[in-house]
Amino acid sequence: MRKILGTLLVVLSTQLVVAQSSESLTGGTLTFKEAVKIGLQNNVTLNQQRNTLLQSQAQKTSSMAVLGPQVTINGNAGIRSGNNWIQNTGEVVNATVDGASASIDVTMPIFNGLSGVNTARQSSNQLDAQLEQVNRSTQDVINLVSIQFLQVLLDQQLLKIAIENLANQKTQLDQVLAQVELGSRSPVDEYNQKAQVSTSELLVAQAEFNLINDKITLFQTLLIDPIVQPTLEEPNWDVNTIALGDQDLTQLLETAAGQRSDLKQAQFTERASKLSMYSSKGNYLPSVNAQYSYGSRYNQVRGTPRDTSYRDFTNQFTIDNLYQSIGIGVSIPIFTGFRNRSSYVQSKVSYENSRIQTKNRETIVKGDVVRAYRNFESVKKGYLASVDGLEASQMAFNLEKERYDLGITSFVDFANANRTYVQAQTNLAQAKYRFLFQKMLLDYALGTLRFEDIP
Repeated sequence: MRKILGTLLVVLSTQLVVAQSSESLTGGTLTFKEAVKIGLQNNVTLNQQRNTLLQSQAQKTSSMAVLGPQVTINGNAGIRSGNNWIQNTGEVVNATVDGASASIDVTMPIFNGLSGVNTARQSSNQLDAQLEQVNRSTQDVINLVSIQFLQVLLDQQLLKIAIENLANQKTQLDQVLAQVELGSRSPVDEYNQKAQVSTSELLVAQAEFNLINDKITLFQTLLIDPIVQPTLEEPNWDVNTIALGDQDLTQLLETAAGQRSDLKQAQFTERASKLSMYSSKGNYLPSVNAQYSYGSRYNQVRGTPRDTSYRDFTNQFTIDNLYQSIGIGVSIPIFTGFRNRSSYVQSKVSYENSRIQTKNRETIVKGDVVRAYRNFESVKKGYLASVDGLEASQMAFNLEKERYDLGITSFVDFANANRTYVQAQTNLAQAKYRFLFQKMLLDYALGTLRFEDIP
């Protein structure tokens, strides 16, 4: 009953948190840490892994308790017709007999080929493996939410650039129209500028389209009502500080070897499979158990007159028929239909497969780290190049605009300078968020993503 009430309280509290989170987002902003928190609360796979963790904990507790004495209370009561042994008189009678018995039985394993000990150690490693699975699933959620959140931030920035460019193009169109009326500009420039405005409007529409779709994808991941539509707040991350940091590949590989939860899970699973093999091997050996029993019986032939020799239930059950027994039981397997051999072979094959899986996971981890590291360094170079490119293109655009306003350059040169400047803004925004993406992927590859470290 307590477990049921506890489960209901957890479900209700989770729904309350989700409801409060949705209400707090109405018309407000959504920070990166809040998004990750909601994702960790609502993710289906992560919640299932947490439930499995509780199951593994219960299994470990059970396997540890089996090593100690097992105590049971047994009892029965009934009516039996036919030949019956009457303990009171020491004779067999053909009659209907009322009977009852009860006992406390204790069994203590003394030796079972270390099967119980290895099973307990196996359950402990399985629990550790499941805990690492929960940790990795947590990092999976943080990584997924991070990528989707940063993608929406990039879409917002690209939309902002497109809107600013459209406003500049419209301002430029007004200037060209005025100059055409004065006769200082050719009507061709008017049509060319109108084409530039139309192109800018198209870019705005495309940016809005991308933002809407990526926002919906993020809200679906977080299980947030898409009608709420909160504004995403950009994290206060110093990109330049991140870009100046140096990374050593050898050190990163060592960090991943000690931090990657999926690698730890594979290692714990391998140990659990090995212990399972040892446990199955123990079934070939004899098992020895200590046994103790304490109980009493009652029986009475129906129709027996209640004379001076009559013993009622209280006298029989609490005084006369009490008994104790203590002993040692030995079980030696001789032929079990090859069940023990089959169990051992299955556990051995599982162990060999786990070893292969661990080696494969080690290779995957190294590959993930090397790829993330080299991509990080490549994207960092691209980000630094984009910063320089934006500065150069902005200066070129300002100079070309002055020349165009003075009438000493063509519309084509001015349009090219504007296009280059807008592209440089886009390139910098993409490089910035791609750099943040890659930094997050590097932390994910290292296994160091933690909710507590999010600013």
